[in-house]
Amino acid sequence: MNYTDEDLLPLSALQHLMFCERQCGLIHIEQIWVENVLTAQGRVMHDRVHDEKSERRKDVRIEHGMALRSLRLGLIGKGDVIEFHRQADGSWLPFPVEYKRGKPKKDLSDDVQLCAQAMCLEETLNVSIPKGAFYYGKDHHRTEIEFTDTLCAETEKAVRRLHELIKSGITPKPVYAKKCESCSLLEVCLPKTIERQKSVTEYLRNMLQES
Repeated sequence: MNYTDEDLLPLSALQHLMFCERQCGLIHIEQIWVENVLTAQGRVMHDRVHDEKSERRKDVRIEHGMALRSLRLGLIGKGDVIEFHRQADGSWLPFPVEYKRGKPKKDLSDDVQLCAQAMCLEETLNVSIPKGAFYYGKDHHRTEIEFTDTLCAETEKAVRRLHELIKSGITPKPVYAKKCESCSLLEVCLPKTIERQKSVTEYLRNMLQES
C-alpha cells in the first residue's frame, strides 16, 4: 500500500519520535514548538547547509537541500547534503549526509532519520544505498553509518509507529527522564506535573478555567 500526498509526514518527525513520542505528539499533533539555544543552533546550521550552491568535483556531485519523498513510507522532507559518487560503470550512487549540531547519540534517533532519507532516495532513483554519514558540529567530525538490515527494519518500524501516532491524534502522556532537561518543550510538556491530562492543550484549558 502506498500513501497519498495528503498522508505524507515530515522526515524530521522520525527523529522526534525516536527521542520521545510525547515530544513528537506535541510538535506534530498539537502543533506546539518552542525554541531554545540548542534548537536555534541546529536550525541555523541546517539553513546554512541548505543555502549552499551545488558543487561538482571530479567524481562527486554535491546537492544541498534536496527534496525527498516516499509514497511507500509516507514521508517527505529535505536532505541536508546528498553526495553523488561516480561508480566504475559511470553511474552515480547517492550518499546522504545529515548535519547535526551536537555529537553522536546513544540511541537510534539520528540513524533512523538518515536511513529513512536513504530509503526515499532508493525509491525515487531505483538504486540501493549501502551507507551515509553524519557531520556533527560539536566535534567537527564526520561519522559514516551502514544501512544494515537491522537498521532498515528499525526504520520501517518507526515509520509505522509515526503514522499510527499521528493518525490517533492523541499525544502520549509524559514520562520524565533525564533527557527531558535538554528538550526545548520542557516548560510546556511539564513531565513532572502533568500525569493524567490527555494533552497540553487540555491542561492549559483547565488552568484557565480554574483561574
